[in-house]
Amino acid sequence: MKNILRHLLAVAALSLSTGAAWGEIVLPSYFTDNMVLQQHALLKMKGQAAPSSDVTVKVGWTKKTYSAVSQADGSFLVEIPVPSAGGPYVITLTDGTDELRLQNVLVGEVWFCSGQSNMEMPLAGWGKVLNYEEEIAHADYPEIRLLQVKKTMAYSPAAQVEMNHGGWNECRPSAVPDFSALAYFYARGLWEKLHVPIGVIDCTWGGTPAESWTSYETLARLDGFQEKIEEIRLNGFKKEALMAAYEEDMRWWEMGFLSQDAGYRLNKPSWACSYHDAWEKMPVPGNWEAKALPGFDGVVWYQVEMDVPAGWEGHDVALSLGCMDDENVVFFNGHKIGEGKGYATFCKYVIPSALVRAGKNVLTVRITDFGGEGGFRSRPEDLYAEAAGMRVPLSGNWAYRVGMGIEDIPAKPVSPENSGFPSVLYNGMVHAMTDFPIKGVIWYQGEENTKRADSYAPLFQSLIADWRMQWGYDFPFYFVQLAGYMQPREVQLDSQWAALREAQAEALHLSNTGMVTAIDIGDIYDIHPKNKQEVGRRLAALSLARTYGKGKYHMPVCVDYTVDGDALVLVFDAKIMAKGDEVKGFILKDANGMYYPAQAEIGKDGKSVILRSKEVRIPIAARYSWADCPNGNLYGELGYPVGPFRTDK
Repeated sequence: MKNILRHLLAVAALSLSTGAAWGEIVLPSYFTDNMVLQQHALLKMKGQAAPSSDVTVKVGWTKKTYSAVSQADGSFLVEIPVPSAGGPYVITLTDGTDELRLQNVLVGEVWFCSGQSNMEMPLAGWGKVLNYEEEIAHADYPEIRLLQVKKTMAYSPAAQVEMNHGGWNECRPSAVPDFSALAYFYARGLWEKLHVPIGVIDCTWGGTPAESWTSYETLARLDGFQEKIEEIRLNGFKKEALMAAYEEDMRWWEMGFLSQDAGYRLNKPSWACSYHDAWEKMPVPGNWEAKALPGFDGVVWYQVEMDVPAGWEGHDVALSLGCMDDENVVFFNGHKIGEGKGYATFCKYVIPSALVRAGKNVLTVRITDFGGEGGFRSRPEDLYAEAAGMRVPLSGNWAYRVGMGIEDIPAKPVSPENSGFPSVLYNGMVHAMTDFPIKGVIWYQGEENTKRADSYAPLFQSLIADWRMQWGYDFPFYFVQLAGYMQPREVQLDSQWAALREAQAEALHLSNTGMVTAIDIGDIYDIHPKNKQEVGRRLAALSLARTYGKGKYHMPVCVDYTVDGDALVLVFDAKIMAKGDEVKGFILKDANGMYYPAQAEIGKDGKSVILRSKEVRIPIAARYSWADCPNGNLYGELGYPVGPFRTDK
C-alpha cells in the first residue's frame, strides 16, 4: 500500500521536488511492483530522493550495486543494464534515510500499444469482444503483465503521467476486463511462442487523430500544421490563452459557416420554421449518397411532419434519431432542441413539454457530412418519438434540401479541450514514457483521419520517426490497416477509407515497419469489430516472424501488371487463392476513365490474376478492395489476406 500511495503522488513529487523534502524516494509511475523490464536494455531509473544523498540501487539479477548522488533538488538518475529474460526479482532503492522496494519484477519483452478506439477497445465494458466472458475467464497468464496509462492531455511535454489500477498488474481474470483487448491478445500470442515474460502498455484514447499523438517539434515541420503550432507557441502553451484564441476562431467560423448555408437567413434557421412540402423526398434512414445525392458532401436539411397525439400535450417527448453522419442540429417547430457529432454517436433528444402541441408539427434535422457517406445511419426502428407510454415511428419519406456543399464549409477549429488538439496526447501520455525501454510499438489508428487521407501519409510516417527519435532507437513499429466498415459497394472511387488505407500502407517504406490488414474481418454496422482475437493473432505472427525470427508472415503483394488485349494481368510476389467460388473485389478502368466491376480468375501459375469486363475493351488500370467495405477474397498460402491496392497510383 505504501508503494501505491507513493506512485499516486509521483506527479507532484517529481515536478515540485517535494518528495525530497518528505525524505521519501519517489519513482515515475511506471516503476511499480509486478513490472516487466525490457531484456538487454539500459534501464534509466530517474526519481526523487533526499537532496544531495547517496542513492543506492540493488537488483535481484546481480550482486553488483548501482549508485548516484541526488542533486540539490533531490533528482537522481541511475543507469542499470538489464539481463536476459527471467525473474521474479526484487529491486531495492535507498538514500540513507528511506528505502523503496519493487517486488515481483520480471525481465522479458515490453511492447507499447497505442492508437484510438480499436486499440483501446476493452475485453468487456463498452467493447465486449467476441466470446468476451470466456476470454476473461481464461485470462490467467501471470507472466504477462499489464500497464494502462491514464487518459491525460497536456499542452507541453509532461514529465510524468499517472497509471490506472496502481501500475503494473499480473494478467488475471480480474485485471483484463477494461484493458485493451488487442494488446492482451497480442501479448498472449507472443507468450505462447516465446515463453518469456511479456509486458504490454495500453496507451490509448478513442476518437483521436494522429496529430494529437505527435510532438510539437515534429508537427512544426509538417505542412498543414505549421500555422496552428505557431499559434500554440505564441500563446505560451497555456490552456487559458489557447481557449481564448479558439473561442474567437469559433465565432468567425460560425459566422462564415452559417452565412454560406442557404437554410439560414440573418444567422437564423429559416428553413426550420415551417414544413416545405415542395422539397424533394428521400427515404429515411439511409445514406443520402445511396438514396438521392451520390457523391455529395456538405449540409443537407431534412424535414418530416410529425403527428403529435392529443395525450402528449404537457409531456416531454423523447426523440430517438439514431446515428447521423457526421454532425447534426435538430429543430422542433423552429426551436433548436439539440445537436450532436460523430457518425457512430446514437442521438437521443428531448422535446420540452412547453413546445408540444397536438396535431401537425415540424421536425427538422440539419446534417453536416465532411466526407464519405452522410445522412441517417440507423435502422428504421431507431427513429421514433415517445411520450405517455406511446411511440410514434419516424422512418419513411422525409423532405430534403441541400444547404451547402463541402467546398463552401471552412475548416472547423479544434478546441484545446478536445483530445484531437495537436500534440496534447503525445505531451500528456507518451513523452513521460520515452525513458522506459520498450521492444517496439503496435498501433491501430486512422479512423479519425479518414477525411484527411491526403495528409495522413506524411503525418503517420512523421509520427513513427518522431517516436523513434524520442525513445532514441529505431524499434519495430507494426500497425493495423483499417477494417471494412459501412455499406458495401462494388465501385467506390471516392472511398475515403480506401484512400486512408493506402496512406497507411505508405509507411511500409520506412525500415522496420510492418502492417496487418483487418479489412476482411470488419463489420458494416460497427466501427469496432468484435473479432480482436484474429487481429491480435496477425500482429503477433508478424512480430514473431520479423522481430524474433519465429515462423513466417507474408501478405501477397501485386508487383507488376500487363495489358493483353481486353485483359489486364496482375502479377503477385507469392501464390494466392480465393476464399469462395469466384474471385471478388476487382474493378477495371477503361480508356474514358470509367470503372466497372471485373471478372477475375487466378492464373495457372497461382501467382497472377486475369481481369476482364464486358464494359471495358481496353483496360487501363485495376483496383482491388477499393471501397469502405470491400468484398475482396484473395489470400496467400499462409492465410493472410491480400491488402487493397491500385495500379493507377
